Amino acid sequence: MKIEFENNTIEFNVLYGSRKKISIHIDSMGFITVKAPNDSSKEMVISVVKQHGKRILEKLHIITEARETTKTREYQHKGKFLHLGKYYFLHELIETNELNEEELKINLKKFYFSSCKKIVGERIKKYQTQLKVKPKTIEVDESRTKWGSCSSDKKITFNYRLAMAPIEVIDYVIIHELCHLIHMNHDRSFWRRVGSIMPDYKEKEEFLARQGYAMTL
Repeated sequence: MKIEFENNTIEFNVLYGSRKKISIHIDSMGFITVKAPNDSSKEMVISVVKQHGKRILEKLHIITEARETTKTREYQHKGKFLHLGKYYFLHELIETNELNEEELKINLKKFYFSSCKKIVGERIKKYQTQLKVKPKTIEVDESRTKWGSCSSDKKITFNYRLAMAPIEVIDYVIIHELCHLIHMNHDRSFWRRVGSIMPDYKEKEEFLARQGYAMTL
């Protein structure tokens, strides 16, 4: 879901559950989750987000600045990077001999793109069958705000950085986006469908909220 606020677009996911009030959570990567009571209407959720719009934009600005000033990663033999939830030395993921830092960065990103395409291509077949859906296209790209997206014309896109996550978290994002082929918003029916395939999906949401900051280059 997304709204326009002070010439900015605020995108967020809505997570319904047994709670008394609506709360807004922003993780270290700038992903916004609005937790709402089961009986909350779309209008009510949007109203609360708008009420806190200024604070949300301020926090997103702080996160962006912090990411831009984060210590540069070590693109060398002993540098460590995530792949499928585990840390590996750079030379265990890509060839490092006689390559400068810029070449290493380019090749590592290519590795993650390739890995994400392969993993998603393999895993999505299983869940397409279970959900009885089929996307028009499946793509991998680079995004600073979303792990995955599904357009109204059934095109699904995944963030290449998902290759850094554990396989069960990748499965969650795949299921999440495939369910959007049935329910385009994040209403209760959507979350029930997600839960029918992955009952512990909330744990995967929380993992991304807690650990998403580490899944970056």
